[in-house]
Amino acid sequence: MTPTPGTPPTGPGRPRRPGRRLGVAAVAALLLAAVPAGAAVSADAATPKSATGPQGQKLTVSATTGLDPAGAKIRVTGEGYGTTSGIYVALCKDNGANRVPSPCLGGADMSGGSKNSQWIVPKGDPYEGELALPFGPGGTFDVEIEIRSEGDGLDCADVPCSVVTRADHRASGDRTQDVRIPVTFAGREPGEPGGEGVDVPAGTVSYKPVADFTSAGKPLDLLLHPDSKKLYVGADNIPDTADTDERGLYVLNPEDGKAESRITDAPGSTGALRASAAARISGPLPGDGVVYNYPLRGVGSAKAGDTAATGVWLAGSTITDIAPGTAPGTVLVAQGAKLSEIERATGTATRSLTLPGGTQFAADHARGAVWFSDFAAGKLHRVDLASFAVTASFDLPGTDSIAGFTEVDPASGAVWVGVNRSVLVFDATGKPVKTLVGKDLARDAAFDAAGGRAFVAWQDGGDLSDPANDNNGTLTVYDSTDFTPAAKDLSLPGNQTQLGAASLAVEPGGATVFVTSPAEGKITRLTRQVSPLVTQAPADRSVRAGEEVALTARAEGTPEPSVRWQVSTDGSQTWRELDGATEPVLTFTAKSAQDGYRYRAEFRNDVGTTRTAPVTLTVTEATGGDTGGGNGGSGDTTTGGAATGGDGSTGGDSDGDGSDGGTSTGASGSSGGSGSSAGSSGSTVGGGSVGGNTGAGTTSGGSLAATGITVISVTLLAAALLGGGLLIHRRARRRTSGLA
Repeated sequence: MTPTPGTPPTGPGRPRRPGRRLGVAAVAALLLAAVPAGAAVSADAATPKSATGPQGQKLTVSATTGLDPAGAKIRVTGEGYGTTSGIYVALCKDNGANRVPSPCLGGADMSGGSKNSQWIVPKGDPYEGELALPFGPGGTFDVEIEIRSEGDGLDCADVPCSVVTRADHRASGDRTQDVRIPVTFAGREPGEPGGEGVDVPAGTVSYKPVADFTSAGKPLDLLLHPDSKKLYVGADNIPDTADTDERGLYVLNPEDGKAESRITDAPGSTGALRASAAARISGPLPGDGVVYNYPLRGVGSAKAGDTAATGVWLAGSTITDIAPGTAPGTVLVAQGAKLSEIERATGTATRSLTLPGGTQFAADHARGAVWFSDFAAGKLHRVDLASFAVTASFDLPGTDSIAGFTEVDPASGAVWVGVNRSVLVFDATGKPVKTLVGKDLARDAAFDAAGGRAFVAWQDGGDLSDPANDNNGTLTVYDSTDFTPAAKDLSLPGNQTQLGAASLAVEPGGATVFVTSPAEGKITRLTRQVSPLVTQAPADRSVRAGEEVALTARAEGTPEPSVRWQVSTDGSQTWRELDGATEPVLTFTAKSAQDGYRYRAEFRNDVGTTRTAPVTLTVTEATGGDTGGGNGGSGDTTTGGAATGGDGSTGGDSDGDGSDGGTSTGASGSSGGSGSSAGSSGSTVGGGSVGGNTGAGTTSGGSLAATGITVISVTLLAAALLGGGLLIHRRARRRTSGLA
């Protein structure tokens, strides 16, 4: 949203210079700011918590549980944030991953005294200074914010709340800066999230094969292009199809596997075009296309629609590995133990280095290193890309058998080396940090930096005379920070290593994975599934007969889970489903007979079933009409039709704001009272009208979900804030007893 010319925009809770006025559009946008969330929370609840963002950002909050509801100061730090855009740090209602968390504490602060949120911007930003703080080196920040459990339409006793970061108003649609960390306040925690998994643990991640692509010969290597989103496949010929030569570089539609293009020819040793396999893919070209190696010493490039590749034929021995170079138009090439940087246009080596041994490497351009594996000698060499010299060497234990792969995690710089039935993990300095052991041969690894996940393809040996072999491979998924399993292992039937090594490609975010099986001549497309994980659960309720009860439960999962509410009338011994109760909010009018009933929500999808913990409803007899109290006179609460909020002469507060009048949640509630000398009438939530002491009514537009705060027109709100300066009137709100 574009701010009013000449008026610096403000984020939630940011101070403003005295005497300056905020534009209508900016006010409206900020008061209704939405902050989608991301990333899972780590560690123990009693300690500071951290979360990882979609681009590897790390957010840490100093305290997250048992916070003082009246107000608490917390320290919020971050690192790895993009320094090209600003972010907000604030406490907001958390509606779950990829859902809008709203409202946020603080709104649009005009006084300059609020510390509910912080605005962080790149150095040199026009708003750096009074309005916003600058990022530190490496996209870091360290701020303190003051939060409380209730205010500005937010009530963390009724809804889950999180400290979040998000891109500021100038890039409001950018979700790459979203990170969230849940917080709770002492004595006001909602029901426990997570839930009880019935058949599998809540939130169990697994991958499901959904399609086999057989349109690309014998697949050797994969690359999912980051710009064009096309799936590039380097392929060789399948031996038992003598009438067809399947060699070449294929371009597939990643959704259905249909071949959109195939490049079969590339320049040979004489420069003449010839049919060639595509052995290894180096990396993507801008926009579309890839650079790749074709046997034996060819370096070529091609994109969708090309009839032939352009390329050069190198002198020397066979190319054994290839990766992008340090400059546009160059590649790094291993020819056995010789590492060179080559100009793609001419084939000229600009620099070369001969190592003690090895054939395979991984380039880490972000940290200026090449990691060169010498499996025969059991050594891992670090080559500095600036000096093109070996700076350190490390032992590779257990390398007297089958060599697998060498890959670098782009997020951390960790080096993953597949050796026989193990994966050896070294940190960015070469220190061994983990050994992962599998039942099959480690053949390839790929990383999802946004999700913090590492994927490993393990292939069976394929020799069925060996008792260790069963002809089935495995896909494993690990948390790339602590190396714990991040998904259920998936069996890959028929994926064995006799006719070539498996390779992987992972869609950013990890929702889709592609794995090759050269022995079967196919690529399998896998999609991520997640069993339901409860993100909001109901809590025990105590109400009077005749009062409205609203129980809320929400869950995440893939596919999207359905919900059914269940009730037990015998202390959780037996349960039955409530007819038609298939929405996240269960609403009904309490009856005396329901005292002691227990309720729970059951979420289901294709992966599993998860239930919330049972909650108990306590119902007491109504005591009759109170005067001047919070029950709003004699008006009943209903779930449908018209309801009268009682006589305003007894239903309002003594201050005359009418906030405690009778409340209706029906579709067409009537007036909240006539409004006498004691104050105005009650209000109607959900489309009714509000009567004042003059008898005039103002139509309301409904309410913010799960907050009970009436939404007024954005235009009227913005105009009110601008007219004659700013007046913010915070009216005390009393929640109707029994509402979720």
